[in-house]
Amino acid sequence: MHIINNMIKYEEDKLSNGLRVVVNRAERTQMAAVNMLYCVGARNENPARTGFAHLFEHLMFRGTKAVPDFDAPLHKASGENNAFTNNDYTDYYITLPKENVETALWLEADRMTGLDITKAKLEAEKRVVIEEYNQRYLNQPYGDMWLLLRELAYRVHPYRWPTIGLTPEHVAGATLEEVRAFYARYYTPANAILSVAVDMEPERVFELAQKWFGDEPGGALGEVSGFVRPVDEIPVEPLQTEARRLEVERDVPATAITIAFPMGARTSRNYYACDILSDVLAGGASARMYQSLVKEKRLFSSVNAYITGDLDPGMFVMTGHLLPEVSVEAGEEALWGELKRLCEGPVGGYELEKVKNKFEAETIFGELNVMNKAMNLGFYAMLGDLPLVNREVEIYRSFEAQELMAEAVATFRPERSSTLIYKRRSENGE
Repeated sequence: MHIINNMIKYEEDKLSNGLRVVVNRAERTQMAAVNMLYCVGARNENPARTGFAHLFEHLMFRGTKAVPDFDAPLHKASGENNAFTNNDYTDYYITLPKENVETALWLEADRMTGLDITKAKLEAEKRVVIEEYNQRYLNQPYGDMWLLLRELAYRVHPYRWPTIGLTPEHVAGATLEEVRAFYARYYTPANAILSVAVDMEPERVFELAQKWFGDEPGGALGEVSGFVRPVDEIPVEPLQTEARRLEVERDVPATAITIAFPMGARTSRNYYACDILSDVLAGGASARMYQSLVKEKRLFSSVNAYITGDLDPGMFVMTGHLLPEVSVEAGEEALWGELKRLCEGPVGGYELEKVKNKFEAETIFGELNVMNKAMNLGFYAMLGDLPLVNREVEIYRSFEAQELMAEAVATFRPERSSTLIYKRRSENGE
């Protein structure tokens, strides 16, 4: 017997300028969450000018002519805010007392089209982003693993570069004109989704959205955007038919083995199957990989399996750090052995039920948080299937062991694998 899922109730509207507005009546809470999602991520970038979506995550806090300091009025309203960028979208979110929700709407509307992008501000944020790139990817152990894996697994799709960009040189060389053009193209009402969770009548929220966003974008920006959401031609990744392999040496404490496979897009049935299978393999200390490869066979010090969860077809990734005395060959054989188990025998009933229960519990507990509700509504609206927010537990519950085994056979094929061997340099006697 499983937990009964509480649905997220919502109402939606669309302004004449294209802005989608989704509202959840979050009763019995004094806090409000305002989430602004822009349908632009690394996948929308020019391969010669990557890192722009992430750069804008920084620039959007640099102030407008009307509000030079974005944080100051928000702090006065007892609010907090943050943002993140990924391959598919950029998300800005604010939490504050419900009586101050209009402050958040005012600020988001102001910076949607009124951002004051000057040469000085651009250069300052360039330095911040380049330093972040160096610290995250170049100046720490295993920092470039993700860069190498993406480049190995993708040939033409923009997922081949990380959100921060292919190289810091792209951001360093960005001109003021290029950055302003990116802003004019993607930061428009028709390319955005406003989702709000607040203890307030949805009609009142729609009125406030019309008040603050109804006249956007206006002027020259309206002529540039044409009130039409940008449609970018995203290259389709060709079917992989041969195994790929890359071996590198680095000054790291342990050799790491990573094997990646192409998997289905975010709304595909294969996505859900791979999500379940990743939890069967590595959903905690009782899962297969830890029990077999760490605890029993003592081949790895740590192991993991996960999916990227991208909008377009993403990656199923399994990885592990070898113990010093274990060879790469033994480690690879053990990882493939775990995949073979999934392909040759159905997942046990208790094992599968545990994974399903975990997902359902996480979904329900997540819905208790007002910010999670607002974020989820924005995300599923971006997917183009807003009701999916209340159907996913049902989808996970629908999988039986035989179907999962079939999905494993279709996914974990040697000719579709990309293997990265990230060797500890001292293993070669250097």
